[in-house]
Amino acid sequence: MDEEPEELPMLPDPPEEPPLPGIILLGRFQPFHRGHAWLLEQALSHPDCPKELPVRIALGSANQPEDLANPWSAEEREQMVRAWVAAEAPHEEARVQVVAIPDIDDPPNWVEHASRYHGGPGILFTSDAPTAELYAAADWPVVNVELMRRQDFEGWRIRDTLQMLSTVSEHEVSLEVACATIPESVSRLIIDNGWHARLAFMGLPVEPVG
Repeated sequence: MDEEPEELPMLPDPPEEPPLPGIILLGRFQPFHRGHAWLLEQALSHPDCPKELPVRIALGSANQPEDLANPWSAEEREQMVRAWVAAEAPHEEARVQVVAIPDIDDPPNWVEHASRYHGGPGILFTSDAPTAELYAAADWPVVNVELMRRQDFEGWRIRDTLQMLSTVSEHEVSLEVACATIPESVSRLIIDNGWHARLAFMGLPVEPVG
């Protein structure tokens, strides 16, 4: 008999009072790459995003166990966002906020669940059609933008590259390759701290052969 999948803990706990409405960018950010940086730049300057509202990065999958799809913790992903903001938009540091949200694997109830963490109703800023549909169905204002070169900024491709780099000893070579799809400030954070090294030991389980 197959074992029941282990239930994920609902961590972190939501704040006692949800944050005030803001402009929400929702994703896993595994890692924070150039596509995410472009979205954040657009959210900070878009005419439909009032300047008086904070831009709140909502880190999904905060309760997922570490694996190749989710190699970095919410705390590490927040450091990635902070590194980019400090390097590229230091004047917006006070406006950019970060919250972590656990998964519930229940799309119809996602917006209600997530709002306890990121606040609402505010404005969803996204390039992801299914997410836009969920929030629009919950009567949220949604700003849709089209992400250019989406195929170049697919998280699994970038993680595969970092997994390959985990076996490369030359620091500058690793940094140069990572910077092709990840902002330099974030690439340095990952490579300098060896955050990519853990990917060498991750992957799908396989049966031994021979």
